[in-house]
Amino acid sequence: MAVVAGVDSSTQSCKVELRRLDDGALLGRGAAPHPPAFAPCSEQWPSDWWDAFEAAFAQAVTTAGIAAREVVAISFAAQCHGLVALADDDSVIRPAKLWNDTTSAPQLDRLRERIGDKAWVDAVGSLPTAAFTLSKLAWLAEREPAGFSRLAKICLPHDWLTRQLTGAHITDRSEASGTGYYSAAEGRYLPEYLRLIDADRSWSTMLPTVLGPNDAAGTATSNAARRLGVRADLVVGAGGGDQHAAALGLAVEPGDVVFALGTSGVVYTVSAAPVFDPTGTVDGVADMAGGYLPLVSTLNAARVTDWVQRILGVDHAELARMALAADPGRAPVFAAFLDGERKPNRPDATGVLAGITAATSRDELARAAHEGVLLGLLLGLRSIAAAGVATDGRILVTGGGSRSPAYRQILADLTGRAVQVADPIDADEATARGAAVQAAAVALGSSVTDVRRDWAPSTQVMATPRPSTEHLREWLFERYLRTVRVDSLEMRANGRAVASSEMRA
Repeated sequence: MAVVAGVDSSTQSCKVELRRLDDGALLGRGAAPHPPAFAPCSEQWPSDWWDAFEAAFAQAVTTAGIAAREVVAISFAAQCHGLVALADDDSVIRPAKLWNDTTSAPQLDRLRERIGDKAWVDAVGSLPTAAFTLSKLAWLAEREPAGFSRLAKICLPHDWLTRQLTGAHITDRSEASGTGYYSAAEGRYLPEYLRLIDADRSWSTMLPTVLGPNDAAGTATSNAARRLGVRADLVVGAGGGDQHAAALGLAVEPGDVVFALGTSGVVYTVSAAPVFDPTGTVDGVADMAGGYLPLVSTLNAARVTDWVQRILGVDHAELARMALAADPGRAPVFAAFLDGERKPNRPDATGVLAGITAATSRDELARAAHEGVLLGLLLGLRSIAAAGVATDGRILVTGGGSRSPAYRQILADLTGRAVQVADPIDADEATARGAAVQAAAVALGSSVTDVRRDWAPSTQVMATPRPSTEHLREWLFERYLRTVRVDSLEMRANGRAVASSEMRA
């Protein structure tokens, strides 16, 4: 039996799915944790990712009841943006700075001044934040010059994992487009931006080759194949970013909108044409199917409800019950920027809970937590629509938060639209599923769009808007905007009109 593997190497853990090549049927799964990492200084050693991958892969093989040699292809999807700095001997110079590390915000601000916001958006499709790789390279040059002097190769997390397995120095369009120095629309790196950090470095020799969605990175090295127990001709796909792979796994079509509720939150859709949002709110990155994935990513999503759950001393089920029992017109409004925020760009922000009275109940606090997360993502959705992208298709919710009936119902109430989830066997593992779609495409010599269509998961409606909430939708959104102090001026300036100190509780 021919089997393919899809890998989701996230901030929190590594998950591996094994699927049958001929029809995509799920055979087995495995998972292993990564060391915890939290903003503002969020770092991990890449070797921990590989150790977790080996453990998760072995567990998936065991649960599938197959031999590892039956796996014919594999692809890695991973957390985006993070910087893995390699020396001449391929050793990792320092822990990888992750996407949610905001310590490079000062360097990012100086790069924005030199490049210009409009010029940067026009060049790469996004206005980078401190999450983007270029700011992390600037941080390394400024704060750790000895390490920077040893820099010979630049990898993102999925690039490094692919390199460990194949020895190839490659990336893909989806990941390259989130670095701040690659134009997906033109299909080329922008070395002039890297030269703003160091004009004398030979940057072109440090950058990975950018592969297309149907390209193979190579085959497993003999050492990696021996460690994993896989065949020597195991084919490795180009891989990609986590949300980009999830879009493949969910078979997202133009107009569909996905709310990904993990520790962080993302709202996205797909587009055949490049997207350039002059406000800088929307990241117009590439997808893993040859198109584009306009998205807005926030730092604070399920971590917000996890925090309120701990404060109230209840479990997830009880928190959801409490939130749904609350009167939405009485709940406080929560600007849930617990650990800074990415969109809007406020790396030093903290949260604001407004509208509390002596009568505020525990149920209303539970409601405010869910609502604050979703309203922040709905602000992002409005920006995607304002950039001219269709958003009138299905609404899908995925990630750990998709299991919460409160998140699903409140999202339906706030949008006035039905909320769907993928079949439960696929709902939480869309990223690993999407990586498996790519692995199948390279194994078959097919295109990811064909496999995406053939493997599209079923979906079901899990919540519809309650009539009693219709008159509250705009009022709740406007109240949220007043609390986070986002207005047309700030949206044009992407966070500069309001100082982050104003957000401190």
